[in-house]
Amino acid sequence: MTNETPGTPGLSETELREMKVDELREKARDSGVEGTSSMKKEELVDAVSQAYKENRGDGGKGDGGKGDGGKGDGGKGDGGAGAPGDRGPDDGHLRTGEQTSKSLKYSQEITSLDEDPERAGRSLATTSHEVIRRWAEDRGGVPATVEGTEHGDHLGVLRFDFGGDSGNLRHVSWDEWFDTFDARTLNFLYQEERKDGNQSTFFRLESPDREDA
Repeated sequence: MTNETPGTPGLSETELREMKVDELREKARDSGVEGTSSMKKEELVDAVSQAYKENRGDGGKGDGGKGDGGKGDGGKGDGGAGAPGDRGPDDGHLRTGEQTSKSLKYSQEITSLDEDPERAGRSLATTSHEVIRRWAEDRGGVPATVEGTEHGDHLGVLRFDFGGDSGNLRHVSWDEWFDTFDARTLNFLYQEERKDGNQSTFFRLESPDREDA
């Protein structure tokens, strides 16, 4: 006899524990759970159980959970730029050219939220809007540009504000950030975790067409 999660008929914790971590992450994301990339298996089981419980008790949000924007989180998953399913104009694939760096060549390409690093500390690279936005928001990052680097009406240097000493950053919308990112044909190089397993906020933007992005 399986142990059904209280308040979630049909959802068995035993069945959840028998699933692979990648399958659990996908189920968690479909249920609206965030920050799944850093969760261990037992945390994923608990998160999925809790999400199902909340969705069943909210008068109809239990139909997938994606994009309901009902968490009071300032628009995460609201269907805008970088929402789940938005991989960008290149479907998440890297942009290459004469100035493609060795760092990009040796990085693991990530094209969607379903892919995970091969190991902790692995250098990653993507153009996927959903991957970039999820990575930044998992770390409390807000899309921004460096003040004083603008070109007329165009954004200047693209950054994320992680809440530190960042007085020279001006917050912008995800639409503005990604419009500039794509117009400059940039790649996003980053890490999920440092080699010690702790969450990393390292990232770099790089253009394959010129040395300085």
